[in-house]
Amino acid sequence: MNKEKAEQAIRDLLIALDQDVESEGMKDTPERVARMYIEQCTEADAELDRMFHTERLNDLIMVRDVPVQSCCPHHLLPWYGRAHVAYIPHKRVLGLSKLARLVYSCTRGFPLQEEVTKDVADRLYERLECKGVMVVVEAVHTCMSLRGARAIGASATTSAVRGVMRDVAAAREEVLSLILRTAGDRR
Repeated sequence: MNKEKAEQAIRDLLIALDQDVESEGMKDTPERVARMYIEQCTEADAELDRMFHTERLNDLIMVRDVPVQSCCPHHLLPWYGRAHVAYIPHKRVLGLSKLARLVYSCTRGFPLQEEVTKDVADRLYERLECKGVMVVVEAVHTCMSLRGARAIGASATTSAVRGVMRDVAAAREEVLSLILRTAGDRR
């Protein structure tokens, strides 16, 4: 990535929008914005190869309320919320923090919320070869609240379901009941 070109592009955009890039409040903005976008586009390792082998664990494992934030590809505006990641292992488990790292790694660049949800589910299901996966992402999109529809307070929910979580209603319902239970606790 070219930080200098990114800074110049931000500076040019601000000038095109008739902003005083030499004012006290704006003089460091091109550098700050370029640094933010470079950080957003830098890949993050999910550390999915650090698995534990076990024959004893085959019940639901779930991490709720993993912070999720990214920028939409349409307006480059932030979207943020929380992800709930659940899986039923088969011979291998991940450390719980790796689930949060997986979510974080899937938000790099400018992905759609739908893509993040699908990527988390697919990577977990394929790499762990688990019995089932369910990922639910709830997020607020500032592109909906700051412009266009101006739908302040609206949120979007996406889900991706794989394996027994898709095929066995009781497994899917267990995850959803745990998510809903915690949603009620937050209110």
